[in-house]
Amino acid sequence: MSETQDSMTQPLLVPSPHVNSCPAPETLSTDESCVEAAEAMRLAGECRLPYSSLEGEEPDANCVGLFPARILLRYEVLPLRRVDGSVELAIGGLAALDGINALRALTGKRLSPVIAPPSRIRHVLRHCLGVGADTLGTLDDQRGIQVVDELKEGDVDLDAAVEDASIIRFVNQVLSEAIALRTTDIHLEPFEDEMRIRYRIDGVLQEVPVPSQLKRYQPAIVSRIKILSRLDIAEKRLPQDGRIKLRVDKHDVDVRVSIIPMLYGEGVVMRLLRQDASLMHLDELGMGPREEGTFRDMLQLPHGIILVTGPTGSGKTTTLYSALNELNDSGRKIITIEDPVEYQIKGINHIQVVEKAGLTFARGLRSILRHDPDVVLVGEIRDAETAQIATQASLTGHLVFSTLHTNDAPGALVRLVDMGVEPYLVAASLEGVLAQRLVRVLCERCKTPDPLRAGHAWSERPPALREVVPFKPAGCGACRHTGYSGRRAIFELMRITDEIRDLLLARRSPSDLRNAALREEMRPLCDDGWRLVAEGVTTIDEVLRVTRDNQRGRAAAVA
Repeated sequence: MSETQDSMTQPLLVPSPHVNSCPAPETLSTDESCVEAAEAMRLAGECRLPYSSLEGEEPDANCVGLFPARILLRYEVLPLRRVDGSVELAIGGLAALDGINALRALTGKRLSPVIAPPSRIRHVLRHCLGVGADTLGTLDDQRGIQVVDELKEGDVDLDAAVEDASIIRFVNQVLSEAIALRTTDIHLEPFEDEMRIRYRIDGVLQEVPVPSQLKRYQPAIVSRIKILSRLDIAEKRLPQDGRIKLRVDKHDVDVRVSIIPMLYGEGVVMRLLRQDASLMHLDELGMGPREEGTFRDMLQLPHGIILVTGPTGSGKTTTLYSALNELNDSGRKIITIEDPVEYQIKGINHIQVVEKAGLTFARGLRSILRHDPDVVLVGEIRDAETAQIATQASLTGHLVFSTLHTNDAPGALVRLVDMGVEPYLVAASLEGVLAQRLVRVLCERCKTPDPLRAGHAWSERPPALREVVPFKPAGCGACRHTGYSGRRAIFELMRITDEIRDLLLARRSPSDLRNAALREEMRPLCDDGWRLVAEGVTTIDEVLRVTRDNQRGRAAAVA
């Protein structure tokens, strides 16, 4: 008798001998929800079926490949392994019985159910199958769809491929998942034999599991993104930039799209900006008491330039808007010009840069000054013209906020001079520079003390912190096994004093400016990072990761 015929005479559900049927509660891993795990264990006991936490489980890829991905994902059924002629299936509840019936009818296999927490089943399924596996599986089954092949463009119908419902759903799934995971950037990278997708979460790129057949649909996926961004789908030789407006669960998201031709196709990077992200108050930024007090004093100045510096994605705009929120009252007129407008605050006038229409930062800033503002926010000082106009605005009675890309606070002064602004104008207009970085925050559920980390890097910290035992990440389900959840800013605030102005007028080196700032009790970025380490907020490695350049600069200054 064949395997199929034999299986039809067997009971549908066969208890698995491979997993213990009476697990002790203490065996539950820390990444499981206690309520969910308890419910799964209770169900296993009532049904007299085995239970597994799935912790450390590595399903057999060949076993998973026996079943259609769309059914596994729809019913949340996870094939684990073959045992004694049957296939073990992890299920989260009795609702999965319909899925088991469907799988048995399709394959004729004997199926042995194992009860497991539903969230763990979903996590392992996604890891095994990849994002959009059910969508691409459906597309594979459709004979009428022609997949775009860049090497044979004359033989395919690009319009039909990019408008296919499965491609549309796949792109939507990638965007929806990225937004749900607090992703800031989505990277679609073409290689010779694969298309890789990575999300930047908490400042670190994390690879996303994808179906093995994704490479076949790469051109159609890129073309779909071009259509959403209103770009030219026929242009594949030149870089293109576009923008997508999304609404997900009543939240507006602005997506900035950059497409660049590469060796094996076009690479795509999408930056996700939440338009309705909650605005943080100044006291929620996490500044040290001294930095926060000095920064608040600077906000009360009647005129001058206050700069926030740091790399892309370091939270500069969030800090500036927290400052504007402090100043926003009926007695001040505040105007911002940005690209794009990331926050919308009642009482503040926002201007969106439109380069194609000729509305640049410089041109917009000139017009702003004719609207009698008290406070002006320039999204970024990108060129000499914008720098000159911002300087003149501060000297004519306006408080100007803006951002620069420099490694530390003293570097902002040198950067402005390099742009072509005369040193005497920088000295007269600049009031303060706030440099910042973002460090990942340890997951509260799984962080553990790290007493062995009393190494060289930690022993060199200030004496008040040397006795503190730092923490280290462990990894759990709540933090997607990274050990971190969320980010916090560390700051370096430099107030422009008379000594610093004199050094700038004398065109002294950046190290001289930094020495002067340290004598004025400026706390470097790394030292502010050690403060968070001492509080158990982040780790030594995180501080070292984002402040290595800053530490070298400090060492040179001390020497």
